[in-house]
This record gives sequence, C-alpha cells and structure tokens, in this order.
Amino acid sequence: MPQTFAQQVYAIVAQIPQGKVISYGQIAAMIGNPRGARQVGWAMRCCPEDLPWQRVVMADGSIAGGGCAELRRALLEAEGVTFRPDRRVDMAQHGWL
Repeated sequence: MPQTFAQQVYAIVAQIPQGKVISYGQIAAMIGNPRGARQVGWAMRCCPEDLPWQRVVMADGSIAGGGCAELRRALLEAEGVTFRPDRRVDMAQHGWL
C-alpha cells in the first residue's frame, strides 16, 4: 500500500540526524514534489511528537512555527545547532544532505 504524502514526510523527518536541519522544500523534492514545500508545512503541523520536528526549517534557515519558534530554537541549540547573528540556522554548517 503506498504511503500518504504526510507519511512520506514523516519517514524523512525520522532520519534527520541530531545537529542537522533540512528545509521544507528539500523534503518536498525528496518526495518527488519539488514545489510542495507548503504541503510539507501542513504535514508538519500534525507531526507525531516522537519525531525531531524541530529539525525542519525554512530554506534560508529561518525558524517557522509561530508560538513554537523559541522552543524550536532552544531544542536545536541543545543539539549543537548554531545560529547566525540574524537568528537563522547556519545552513552551510548544519544542513542535512
């Protein structure tokens, strides 16, 4: 039985190593839908809590998440992810793949 789009997203998120991040667009491209970053974002809204949801960021390293942005940043910092002075993840250093 084929996986749903969300299941495919979660399968990728489950593989992101500690201290690394990936963008919504990169996940979409891995699934075969390179213009589906917004769909990935919708799937992430319902992401199972046992997955490293904090490791999915915007393409420029910005943290999405509205009210959870500071929690996401704290979780990433605890994993050793560094941020640039403009509060974006250093994608060159911490980007996965």
